[in-house]
Amino acid sequence: MKIWSSNHTFSYSWESISQAAWRKYPNPMNPNVVGTDVLSRRVDDSGRLHTHRVITTAQWPFPDFVSRLIGFDKRCYVTEYSIIDPATKTMTLRSKNVTLASWMAVEETLIYQEHPDDANKTLLTQEAQIFGSSALGIPSYFEGLVVDGMSSNASKGREAMDWVCKKIMAEMQDLAAGAQQLGAAMGFSSDTQSSV
Repeated sequence: MKIWSSNHTFSYSWESISQAAWRKYPNPMNPNVVGTDVLSRRVDDSGRLHTHRVITTAQWPFPDFVSRLIGFDKRCYVTEYSIIDPATKTMTLRSKNVTLASWMAVEETLIYQEHPDDANKTLLTQEAQIFGSSALGIPSYFEGLVVDGMSSNASKGREAMDWVCKKIMAEMQDLAAGAQQLGAAMGFSSDTQSSV
């Protein structure tokens, strides 16, 4: 077993980051993610949103010879459970691979929390545990390959979150500008629009 961990501070509020997490895929930084499907969603008595999703990817960090050896077709499925707690401003995502889990299991946890000193920032704590099967012959070698890929993918994931946040901000500005133009075309002044 190998453990990988990382911490990062986003220059966006927790509200922005938690919205961006739902719109993270597709994005140009992670073209291997080809789909996300929500299997269930509910709000508990404490007001926390629980979601179960399946994420489909088109690659796995095994060398081609290993993929051929075990008969793998390159399509992978990951199950993700998340809890968003608006009271504590915490979003926790736990994921694990379904595909090839008997050969190599990866369990990842991401926790997004409002920065304690700056409400305009969000802290990300990310950890993964990688379990290689002894059937692979040298599990630590393959676990090491996955750990190496985790660092690269984590960096791409942070870039993707930044990209989505900027995209959402641009959409909000476009929407506000469109509303102002519509209001002006209908004869409303900006004072009238803000009071509506």
